[in-house]
Amino acid sequence: MHRPVQNRISNMVLLVALLTVSHARLIAQKNSPPHWVGTWATSPVPIENGKGPIGQADYTLRETVHTSMAGGAFRLVISNEMGIKPLSIGAVRVELQPDAPNASSQREVRFGGNSAVVVPSGAKIYSDTLHFALPAQSTLRMSLLIPRQSIPILTMHAYANQPNFMAPGDQTTATTLTQAIESDSWLFLTAVEVQAPQQAASVVTLGDSITDGAVSSRGANLRWPDDLARRLQATPKTSYLSVVNAGIGGNRILHSDIGTNAGPNAMDRFDRDVLSQASVKYLIILEGINDIGVGTGPSNPHEKVSPDELAFALSQLVERAHTHGIKVYLGTIMPDKGLGLYYTEAGEAERQAFNQWIRSNKVSDGVIDFDKAVRDPADPQRLLPAFDGGDHIHPSDAGHHAMADAIDLSLFTR
Repeated sequence: MHRPVQNRISNMVLLVALLTVSHARLIAQKNSPPHWVGTWATSPVPIENGKGPIGQADYTLRETVHTSMAGGAFRLVISNEMGIKPLSIGAVRVELQPDAPNASSQREVRFGGNSAVVVPSGAKIYSDTLHFALPAQSTLRMSLLIPRQSIPILTMHAYANQPNFMAPGDQTTATTLTQAIESDSWLFLTAVEVQAPQQAASVVTLGDSITDGAVSSRGANLRWPDDLARRLQATPKTSYLSVVNAGIGGNRILHSDIGTNAGPNAMDRFDRDVLSQASVKYLIILEGINDIGVGTGPSNPHEKVSPDELAFALSQLVERAHTHGIKVYLGTIMPDKGLGLYYTEAGEAERQAFNQWIRSNKVSDGVIDFDKAVRDPADPQRLLPAFDGGDHIHPSDAGHHAMADAIDLSLFTR
């Protein structure tokens, strides 16, 4: 056989092989499951529901959330994880704002093709995919019909710092609710997830009321995780990242306050509130001030913990995250001098010792010095006045902004 003929045959074989590989890749991409990433989330706690009104009659919940990352489609996560009885959901509708709040802008949410669904006790469910684009930094408004039923324990985030509403009857399609009662909580809705490219991932912020945004401007989405999300989205190298907020007011690392807003301790809730979030790649932990304050406070100190115990507990959380391939950054504990409920010299000594361990630790992937970012240089045991939200422990909007600015975005390119 002549060499030109051999070359042509070899080239044809190579071309066929390349086409076969390309075709196989296209089939694999077509058949691969969608990549889901959390764009908003909240951490639920169990709240007793003896006084109602949810469950005592049909009620509509109207809840608003602010997302972080864009997606080509999205779905809702409805949770009854704290419930002890099955939860019936009669209907769910969603609308993207600032679209005009009218029925034509609403979309029906379905579950396995059905309008209604029953969520087993201790469980959560995903809605069917909503096939319309969700821009970054979107505001979503959900309306959930909760029919009359026995709900002894609510699954809710008790301090949303977001105006939400409940109203009698089925008003899920109503433009304006009648007889509405304002609520500061998110009930049963715990996450919004988007379909995104494979490299997209989420940053989880695990914390207490500081992370939850206490005393930041209500309904303005000015918590430090919100500010971090805006920074990530505005930076090309990190625009593939979302931020989901796992802060709970009053939360502690080592002790739980079951039945109150503070909820299960961080070690208890870690799997549900961190590891189960969609496509987590990074974790920021800012917890410990409540452990120290409760244990050393001036009026009723109890459940005292040492800096060594807190350090060991955080080391355990880091190990659990690393097992799942998640990078962990620890935040230093911010000052609280002036807060009569917590501040003592003994507590301040514990905070300093714990911060010293955080700054020098060898277990996490990095440290974010929130303490340095917001303390008063003239009195480092206090928040800088401009960053003090008024109670000497929670930051103002400016303080939240300073916290987000203190985070080196190169941490999220590693």
